[in-house]
Amino acid sequence: MSTYTLADLDRLVASRAGTDPGASYTAKLLSEGPAKAAKKLGEEAVEAVIAAVQGDREGLKNEAADVLYHLLVVLKAGGVGLDAVMAELERRTGQSGLAEKASRRPA
Repeated sequence: MSTYTLADLDRLVASRAGTDPGASYTAKLLSEGPAKAAKKLGEEAVEAVIAAVQGDREGLKNEAADVLYHLLVVLKAGGVGLDAVMAELERRTGQSGLAEKASRRPA
């Protein structure tokens, strides 16, 4: 079992931000702005959903890795830290998912 964590990946994304976009895919995505990073996240999420529906476990594993990576890039582009997301998840664990969803304001 790997000990590589989401926090490790987040640090890697942060370390590549602002580097040469010609040498780093992460830097290239970030240099193209939040919309480009979000578009890539959406594409990877759709691919993950398709793999899940098709029962393609290998594909789902690979696409899930892409989704997590691209989510961290979108968070970086949007100025939201992984620690803030994790704190929000921790806050939500104190109540049932149904109660938490019901407490949200309608869109």
